[in-house]
Amino acid sequence: MMNPNDIILKPVISEKTTGLTGINKYVFRVSMKANKLMIAHAVRELFGVNPEKVNVLTVRGKNRRMRFRTGKRSAWKKAIVTLKPGEKIELFEAQ
Repeated sequence: MMNPNDIILKPVISEKTTGLTGINKYVFRVSMKANKLMIAHAVRELFGVNPEKVNVLTVRGKNRRMRFRTGKRSAWKKAIVTLKPGEKIELFEAQ
C-alpha cells in the first residue's frame, strides 16, 4: 500500500469546491494509481476523519499551443470525499 502523503497530492481550491465544503464534500488531487479504498484510508490517516463516500474522476489533459509547437497537459485524478455529518477538515476552513 502507498504512503498516505503519496496518495493525496494537494487540495483543489476553487470557488466551486469551496461551496462544496458547506455540504461536507472536500476535493483533492490524488495519485493516478490510487483507488477509492486507498483514498479513504489516506484521508482517515492524514486528517483523522471518517469518509462516508469517495467519488473519483479522471480529468483529461488538454492540448495546448506554445507559439508554433503543440503540447499536452497531463491527465490527473480528482477525488470528492464526503464526510459524515458533524466532521470537518481544518485545512479547508477559512480564518
